[in-house]
Amino acid sequence: MNPNLRGGGGGGGGGGPPVHSGGGGNAETIHNMDFAEYRKRGKEMVDYIADYLENIRSRRVFPNVQPGYMRDLVSDSAPQDGEDWDAIFADVERVIMPGVTHWQSPYMHAYFPALNSFPSLLGDMLADAINCLGFTWASSPACTELETIVMDWLGKMIGLPQEFLHSTSNKMSDGGGVIQTTASEATFVALLAARTEAIRRVRQIRPDLDDAEINSRLVGYCSDQAHSSVEKAGLIGLVKLRLVNSDAQMSLRGEAFRSAVEADVADGLIPFFVSRVEGEHIASFRPRYSYLTNMPIKSNFRVMC
Repeated sequence: MNPNLRGGGGGGGGGGPPVHSGGGGNAETIHNMDFAEYRKRGKEMVDYIADYLENIRSRRVFPNVQPGYMRDLVSDSAPQDGEDWDAIFADVERVIMPGVTHWQSPYMHAYFPALNSFPSLLGDMLADAINCLGFTWASSPACTELETIVMDWLGKMIGLPQEFLHSTSNKMSDGGGVIQTTASEATFVALLAARTEAIRRVRQIRPDLDDAEINSRLVGYCSDQAHSSVEKAGLIGLVKLRLVNSDAQMSLRGEAFRSAVEADVADGLIPFFVSRVEGEHIASFRPRYSYLTNMPIKSNFRVMC
């Protein structure tokens, strides 16, 4: 199996210099996939995906394999020559599917089921074809502007304050969200942003303190029901993180939060961050964070939603 899925054959034309597979005088000429074969193979792939999703309930949700099962099914080094696409594609069922956990199965009751839809699959195809890198506006204006607009849509849908939006009444603001690859990465980025802002603000008041000293005094907060990614973000960000006890309804209450903040301030720490995450992995609940909204704490917090 070629991990790069490079190759063609079985009806494809020569889109580039041929690659010869080894084997003495019976060497087979393998061509790179060209536009004509891409159209053909692309339609076959769409049919395979549709069949897979339509019949997914017939597949075992969690694979019955042992660690290392794949090593006996593929070569122990990268192939020197390209393979026929039909051979590559046959390995999907022979090698890949036996070890797949089928997250989209209706029998999947863990993690995050139903992560895709037909429109999203088609959107991924187009995004992969355009393949732009949207790290700045100039690198792809449409990519950056679409992201900011859609993030504002999301912020409005979940009722975030105007301060969390990119634009307010057609005027640009200091808020706004960005799309991260995972929820854990988003948690970490939010904490880093809050840490940077907290250090900047403290330096304005106490220019005699260096960044390391300020960072050692920072403390963030989250519910004891928060996802483990919040605690991991604190560890990687080298800041203290206080897990505040929730009540009988597993809600983070303002009284407990305020007590934790006041105790830390008395110890010379600098509160700077609170994770406000609705819906966790530990339990299915909606924390009563409205108790935090109107709580009178005189601190420069950054709230992560």
